[in-house]
Amino acid sequence: MYDLLLRNAHVVDPLNHVNGIADVAVTDGKIAAVGRELTGEAKETVDLTGLVLQPGIIDSHVHLGSMWGSPYGPRMLAMKGVTTCLDMAGPLDDILNNVPEYGAGINMAILQFASPPFTFKNDHPTKTEMVELIDKSLDDGALGVKLLGGHYPLKPEVSSLLIKTALERRAYVAWHAGTSEHGSNIEGMKEAVEMADGYPLHLAHINAYCRGAIRPELEETLQAIDLLKKNPNIFCESYISPKNGTRLTCFPDGKIQSKVTGNCLRRFGFTEDADGVRKALLAGKAFVVYDAGGYSDLMTGEEALKRWEAAGTDVGGSFNVNPPIPRIMLAEVKRDDGSFVVDAISTDGGCIPRNVILSQGLSLVKLDVLTLTEFAQKTSLNPARMLRLKNKGHLSVGADADMTVYDYATQEPKASFVAGRKVLWNGKVVAWGATVICTERGQKAIQARGMKAIVVDPGKQVERVKAL
Repeated sequence: MYDLLLRNAHVVDPLNHVNGIADVAVTDGKIAAVGRELTGEAKETVDLTGLVLQPGIIDSHVHLGSMWGSPYGPRMLAMKGVTTCLDMAGPLDDILNNVPEYGAGINMAILQFASPPFTFKNDHPTKTEMVELIDKSLDDGALGVKLLGGHYPLKPEVSSLLIKTALERRAYVAWHAGTSEHGSNIEGMKEAVEMADGYPLHLAHINAYCRGAIRPELEETLQAIDLLKKNPNIFCESYISPKNGTRLTCFPDGKIQSKVTGNCLRRFGFTEDADGVRKALLAGKAFVVYDAGGYSDLMTGEEALKRWEAAGTDVGGSFNVNPPIPRIMLAEVKRDDGSFVVDAISTDGGCIPRNVILSQGLSLVKLDVLTLTEFAQKTSLNPARMLRLKNKGHLSVGADADMTVYDYATQEPKASFVAGRKVLWNGKVVAWGATVICTERGQKAIQARGMKAIVVDPGKQVERVKAL
């Protein structure tokens, strides 16, 4: 007898070339069968006529740390149909400590930020300091580390050494491009690709380097595509929201802490200091991320200014800085071998309110930018491979029963399952806790917290799949 039988959905499973009406059966948290009019009894049967079912959505760039807005990231992701996510900054302890109260039943991998002034004292840490941070992060349950170069840059030679040191420790490595020499722009991306020197690297949100900061946005996008085609060691994602995510924190002297915030202020003609933030908030160009009661939201204007000042400037923020042409081009472009240049669609969301993989991503399908199969590949199969999750991203018999169900017409999630367990159901998150994706080194630490652990090896090579 099956535990769960989902009938009459439009099932989209790129790896197994399924794209049509089918039933999906689940037993013991695994896919038991996929096919038309499956026979057999089930403990629970659900009719999904008129809805699309795909392997669980994996958002390969989110933020779950409270410092970016609130502790509600897991719930906000679950409400949008996400079943697995890659946190791209931590702080690791903050996220794990929040799971008992704010966990929503989804899978999460966490990268500890490797950036001053948080985990390094300055922009030129020694290799010993790097090893200490990487080892402690892995032992505590992180999948690896991320360089927040666009926000809090390190010196170029230090960034290069940090990447190689992390790979030596078999840690997952991601980089928001930028160093003390080049910022979060196309020149910073070029520098990051060169510094990767053929080694595997997750380069974050490619669209962020194509905002027209150095050259016209179309020219920057074409250059980014060319760089990625010539350097297949770079795995990446891009997001499709016009909003970015940053912090509006200022130093005591009024200078902006995050280089990205400075770039955004400059883009809109404001000074790169506290006075510039004030004017940007009052002009409706800058937004404050705030706790809206169980979820994060954005506000601007006088009320936002009051919140920013009351918090001593230490709040998450956002600007509408992502132009549409790069977002669309980066979503669809392919390599000569047929694989996607940008591997995955992400949101850079989580507790930053722009979890729009379905609400905006499906628009790419309706515009014939992507097929529905390609959309499922870029939101599940490809990011699963990036994270070395061989049992996720597809509906093969024996695979983890992680599934997202949505209404294609309204682009809204209707249900989700993790290991066959309901997460989103009847418009509510009905699960709790978390399963943490970590290395073998962190398994005991995660289990000691009472959480399940999925062990992967970031040192294993990833093979791309052609667009299916």
